[in-house]
Amino acid sequence: MPPVIVNRGRGPEIAGTRITVYDIMDYYKQGWHHTAIAAWLRLSSAEVQAAIRYIEEHKVEVTANYEKILERCARGNPPQLQAKLDAISAQARARFAEIRRQKLAGGTHEGNSGGH
Repeated sequence: MPPVIVNRGRGPEIAGTRITVYDIMDYYKQGWHHTAIAAWLRLSSAEVQAAIRYIEEHKVEVTANYEKILERCARGNPPQLQAKLDAISAQARARFAEIRRQKLAGGTHEGNSGGH
Protein backbone atom coordinates (compact mmCIF):
# COMPACT_ATOMS: atom_id res chain seq x y z
CA MET A 1 0.00 0.00 0.00
CA PRO A 2 1.57 3.31 -1.03
CA PRO A 3 2.11 6.01 1.62
CA VAL A 4 -0.73 8.49 2.06
CA ILE A 5 -0.73 12.05 3.32
CA VAL A 6 -3.65 12.76 5.66
CA ASN A 7 -4.80 15.73 7.70
CA ARG A 8 -6.06 14.83 11.15
CA GLY A 9 -6.16 18.43 12.34
CA ARG A 10 -2.43 19.04 12.89
CA GLY A 11 -1.70 19.66 9.25
CA PRO A 12 -0.83 17.20 6.51
CA GLU A 13 1.10 14.22 7.85
CA ILE A 14 2.25 10.81 6.72
CA ALA A 15 -0.52 8.34 7.55
CA GLY A 16 0.33 6.08 10.45
CA THR A 17 2.93 8.49 11.81
CA ARG A 18 2.97 11.82 13.61
CA ILE A 19 5.42 13.24 11.04
CA THR A 20 4.00 16.25 9.21
CA VAL A 21 5.04 17.51 5.82
CA TYR A 22 6.44 20.51 7.73
CA ASP A 23 8.82 18.17 9.58
CA ILE A 24 9.98 16.83 6.22
CA MET A 25 10.22 20.36 4.84
CA ASP A 26 12.79 21.33 7.49
CA TYR A 27 15.23 18.84 5.97
CA TYR A 28 14.04 19.11 2.37
CA LYS A 29 14.73 22.86 2.31
CA GLN A 30 18.26 22.19 3.58
CA GLY A 31 18.87 19.90 0.62
CA TRP A 32 18.82 16.56 2.43
CA HIS A 33 18.33 13.54 0.18
CA HIS A 34 15.05 11.69 0.74
CA THR A 35 16.90 8.59 1.95
CA ALA A 36 18.79 10.64 4.57
CA ILE A 37 15.53 12.19 5.77
CA ALA A 38 13.95 8.74 5.93
CA ALA A 39 16.84 7.34 7.96
CA TRP A 40 16.89 10.31 10.33
CA LEU A 41 13.12 10.24 10.97
CA ARG A 42 12.86 6.44 10.84
CA LEU A 43 10.53 6.45 7.87
CA SER A 44 10.60 4.63 4.56
CA SER A 45 11.96 6.44 1.52
CA ALA A 46 8.52 6.03 -0.05
CA GLU A 47 6.90 7.88 2.88
CA VAL A 48 9.37 10.75 2.56
CA GLN A 49 8.90 10.88 -1.20
CA ALA A 50 5.11 11.03 -0.71
CA ALA A 51 5.57 13.99 1.64
CA ILE A 52 7.91 15.73 -0.82
CA ARG A 53 5.40 15.18 -3.64
CA TYR A 54 2.69 16.68 -1.43
CA ILE A 55 4.93 19.67 -0.65
CA GLU A 56 5.61 20.24 -4.36
CA GLU A 57 1.96 19.77 -5.41
CA HIS A 58 0.70 22.17 -2.70
CA LYS A 59 3.72 24.45 -2.64
CA VAL A 60 1.95 27.79 -2.09
CA GLU A 61 -0.24 26.54 0.77
CA VAL A 62 2.47 24.46 2.44
CA THR A 63 5.07 27.24 2.19
CA ALA A 64 2.66 29.82 3.65
CA ASN A 65 1.79 27.56 6.58
CA TYR A 66 5.44 26.61 7.08
CA GLU A 67 6.41 30.29 7.31
CA LYS A 68 3.67 30.86 9.91
CA ILE A 69 5.01 27.95 11.95
CA LEU A 70 8.55 29.37 11.80
CA GLU A 71 7.31 32.82 12.85
CA ARG A 72 5.39 31.34 15.78
CA CYS A 73 8.46 29.37 16.90
CA ALA A 74 10.66 32.47 16.63
CA ARG A 75 8.30 34.44 18.90
CA GLY A 76 8.66 31.85 21.64
CA ASN A 77 6.14 31.20 24.37
CA PRO A 78 3.75 33.85 25.71
CA PRO A 79 5.16 35.46 28.89
CA GLN A 80 2.62 33.78 31.20
CA LEU A 81 3.42 30.32 29.84
CA GLN A 82 7.16 30.94 29.87
CA ALA A 83 6.97 32.00 33.53
CA LYS A 84 5.20 28.72 34.40
CA LEU A 85 7.74 26.69 32.44
CA ASP A 86 10.62 28.53 34.13
CA ALA A 87 9.11 27.85 37.58
CA ILE A 88 8.68 24.14 36.81
CA SER A 89 12.24 23.96 35.55
CA ALA A 90 13.56 25.69 38.68
CA GLN A 91 11.63 23.26 40.89
CA ALA A 92 13.05 20.29 38.97
CA ARG A 93 16.61 21.65 39.23
CA ALA A 94 16.18 22.23 42.98
CA ARG A 95 14.81 18.71 43.48
CA PHE A 96 17.65 17.19 41.45
CA ALA A 97 20.20 19.17 43.48
CA GLU A 98 18.60 17.95 46.73
CA ILE A 99 18.71 14.31 45.59
CA ARG A 100 22.33 14.74 44.58
CA ARG A 101 23.22 16.29 47.98
CA GLN A 102 21.51 13.38 49.75
CA LYS A 103 23.44 10.83 47.70
CA LEU A 104 26.75 12.59 48.32
CA ALA A 105 26.03 12.89 52.05
CA GLY A 106 25.25 9.17 52.25
CA GLY A 107 28.64 8.27 50.78
CA THR A 108 27.40 5.07 49.12
CA HIS A 109 25.17 4.32 46.22
CA GLU A 110 21.96 2.44 46.74
CA GLY A 111 22.26 -1.16 45.69
CA ASN A 112 26.04 -1.08 46.05
CA SER A 113 27.31 -2.66 49.24
CA GLY A 114 30.87 -1.65 48.43
CA GLY A 115 31.91 -5.30 48.35
CA HIS A 116 30.83 -5.92 51.97
